[in-house]
Amino acid sequence: MDILLLLLGLALILGGANYLTDGASALAQRLRMPEFLIGLTILAVGTSMPELVVSVLSAINGQPDMALGNVVGSNLFNGLLILGVCALVRPIAYTRDNIRYDIPFGVLTSVLLLFVASDALLGLGVKNVIGRADGALMLVLYIALMLFTIRHTKRPEEHETKQPMMAPWLMILMIVGGLCGLIFGGELFLDSATKIARSLGVSESVIAITLVAGGTSLPELASSVVSLLKGKADLALGNVIGSNIANILLILGLSSLINPLTMGGVTHFDLLAVLMTSILLMMTAYTFRSRTLDRAEGVIFIALYAGYIYLLIG
Repeated sequence: MDILLLLLGLALILGGANYLTDGASALAQRLRMPEFLIGLTILAVGTSMPELVVSVLSAINGQPDMALGNVVGSNLFNGLLILGVCALVRPIAYTRDNIRYDIPFGVLTSVLLLFVASDALLGLGVKNVIGRADGALMLVLYIALMLFTIRHTKRPEEHETKQPMMAPWLMILMIVGGLCGLIFGGELFLDSATKIARSLGVSESVIAITLVAGGTSLPELASSVVSLLKGKADLALGNVIGSNIANILLILGLSSLINPLTMGGVTHFDLLAVLMTSILLMMTAYTFRSRTLDRAEGVIFIALYAGYIYLLIG
């Protein structure tokens, strides 16, 4: 029964994120917002909405293992498994902006996560806690990064779209319905995952890094593969990198602002794995002349993710 409720909660989360994103996009279209701004804000945050809901609810319920483990697991799922699968489908060529801005920003964000979660190691406190001050700093950095990206993103040439406007009542229904699906689905998913972890004698952090993170990362997987099949590799790569940055700065920032997050079952090995994933991606962009994430590297990424999960469970 817990497994069925878990799947039902996941379905509500994914469906809610989909409807909320479509409704918000329709609202942006009605307000005549630039398309690049829609993709940068609404759609990017939309695919990370399941992680946001689960982590925030975990923080509210006093479950730091679930909140932090969800983000750590999602970033590893995104950076290794999703990019590995995408590279197998079609090699991903890096753009100039990916190499100059996106990938380095991803590495710096991972370094920041390791830093704010190492109070005891750095002599800044008795316990390793991501506190409210850390959360406020991460939120400020996320806003600054978004403003920087908007400023350096070239606006496409304006053109008239023939896509019909969505009816106002339908737009409002999708936004409200999407939010309800996310909230109720998140509560159901989180409660079921916690019960499964306790019944199996497995820590909540392990469940969060594996089961919860994989489930909440399905929107990124689906959108990245679809973008790649449509010949938009830059969108697939940008979706993964942008989602990983949002997971740390936006989601953990907001969660720790609500309730300080202790490390719990999440270890520095897990945080180092997140950092090494970002560095590995940067190495494929800088050290090889092709500047392409090819199929051989995709196999390596998938194998590394499988090895990490094996070590985690073992």
